[in-house]
Amino acid sequence: MDGSDARPQAASPEGQTDLELEAVHARIRVCTLCGLHASRTQAVPGSGPVPADVMIVGEAPGFNEDVQGLPFVGAAGRLLDTLLEQIGLSRQQVFITNILKCRPPQNRDPMPTEAESCMPYLRHQFRLIRPKAVLVLGRHALERMLPGVGSISRVHGEFFMRGGVAFMPCYHPAAALHNGGLLNDLQRDFDRVRSYLDRLLPAPEPVSAAPAEPIPPGGGPTPAETQAAAADPTEQLTLL
Repeated sequence: MDGSDARPQAASPEGQTDLELEAVHARIRVCTLCGLHASRTQAVPGSGPVPADVMIVGEAPGFNEDVQGLPFVGAAGRLLDTLLEQIGLSRQQVFITNILKCRPPQNRDPMPTEAESCMPYLRHQFRLIRPKAVLVLGRHALERMLPGVGSISRVHGEFFMRGGVAFMPCYHPAAALHNGGLLNDLQRDFDRVRSYLDRLLPAPEPVSAAPAEPIPPGGGPTPAETQAAAADPTEQLTLL
């Protein structure tokens, strides 16, 4: 066939999603919606595959992230890598991002207006990633993504079903680096995510009854409970 007759091939759905996510990240890199753009070295959109079974959302980039443009690349990131490895995952298999896409000066706490400016980006990422489980790391991410459920010390390790997705608050790895007593809690919480994925990914069971929320420590939602939550229009998330 003559080369002039060749027609461009349509992108696959996966390829289109990749392109859409990259377009979101390109907007983040030049974003000026809040004052943090003036002090950043570079924005940190996030990294990982799309779609992904697991999405991890922290609070904000730190010094190393600001320099490299990648999330969780400092000491807390190395601990996160270890926690993932212990449950048979790697950062190449999960999508990692933060509530804020730019580093606050001196790593101060995020301001409400800054988080509000970044939330549309996070919502768009969430829709493209289509995770089955979301790890919410730290109190600031918890307050923004699951407002009103309680403090991180009270609800860490519990599953909250929103739109068929299991959200689990966890201590931030940086907190465990400062307080070694939190490390065991963090490891147990990651173990619960692994157990949840193991039950969910094989073959879903028939829907029986809607799940109660929150789910107490000792076992995550079953696939049937996940489907019931997905079917319940009252299950809405601030993130969505």
